[in-house]
Amino acid sequence: MSDRTATARAAADSLDGLAAFRPALVGFDGFIDAIIDVVETRRDMTPGGYTAFATIEAFAARVAAAAGKSANIELIVREERFGGNGPLMAGAMGRLGMPITYIGGVGRDDDPRALHPLYTEFAARCRAVLPVCPPAYTHALEFEDGKVMLGKPANMQAITWDMLVRTIGLDRLRTIIDDAALLGIVNWVMMAGVESIWEGLCRDIFPHCADAASKRIYIDLADPAKRTDEDIRRAMALLAKVNTMVPVTLGLNLAEAERMASVILVPGAAGTSGAAGTSGAAGTSGAAGTSGAAGFQPAAGSSSTQDQGEDFGGGLKARPPPGGRRPRGGRRRARFGRSTGLPARESPAKR
Repeated sequence: MSDRTATARAAADSLDGLAAFRPALVGFDGFIDAIIDVVETRRDMTPGGYTAFATIEAFAARVAAAAGKSANIELIVREERFGGNGPLMAGAMGRLGMPITYIGGVGRDDDPRALHPLYTEFAARCRAVLPVCPPAYTHALEFEDGKVMLGKPANMQAITWDMLVRTIGLDRLRTIIDDAALLGIVNWVMMAGVESIWEGLCRDIFPHCADAASKRIYIDLADPAKRTDEDIRRAMALLAKVNTMVPVTLGLNLAEAERMASVILVPGAAGTSGAAGTSGAAGTSGAAGTSGAAGFQPAAGSSSTQDQGEDFGGGLKARPPPGGRRPRGGRRRARFGRSTGLPARESPAKR
């Protein structure tokens, strides 16, 4: 049995043992993904009369050959489908039976508060979907050896905390979040307004929740390769503040984890070392006298990488799947000092 199969089966077994899911709120992006062939040659001018580039290397060679000249490259859109980190996450959770409220960029171009028709299937998996702006767009150039994703995220930049308050209303946001056991906030990398949302939650929502500490927040930053080290440090400092009010879990794949570790100066991570005589981000001291990145509390328990997971510094710990092995490139779960088990109620109904 492969590592991925074992991990999937272990996750399925765990889900079968859960009591009924509590509600969740997920946001706030939204993309329309165009799946595209890149034409290398044409046999004729019929819709299917072409041969697509088989590999990224071959396509890159064609583009490189145009340097100093020009090139006309034909794109064939094979399919358009809904996408975005948030909708894909929320759709999967909805299929598991979790009552999902989704807020984000899933509206029509001509009426941003009305659902975009490509999201109809997605909306059927959710308890409620609240569009706030039109989706962004991704052109996914597909090849046999991978994809080249060309993003057009301009629409997402309209989503800020102030915009959500104007569009949804502060009282309604408080009601939705007070009811939610889990908040999923994704795609910080492509959305300038995500940090304002974190700040708004800390200022306007969590102090008014009946039991904020019982909730959990899952953060997926997305690939931070294009963001600066200073951006990452600022984001981690904000998440440290969030974590003092609601426990935070940070989802990272291997490449993302290595980048985060290198920025917060975990000794030995990606060839970096911490400040002399200190540990954590730039030698900062964590809350309650502990040391860690931007004030994160250390995770409880052993730091043995074999038995307990890999420490990324400042209390960020990635847990391996059952059996101790992780599929290469799989998403890691860095937690901020507290467990992320959700409160549960009754047995789930079979879907």
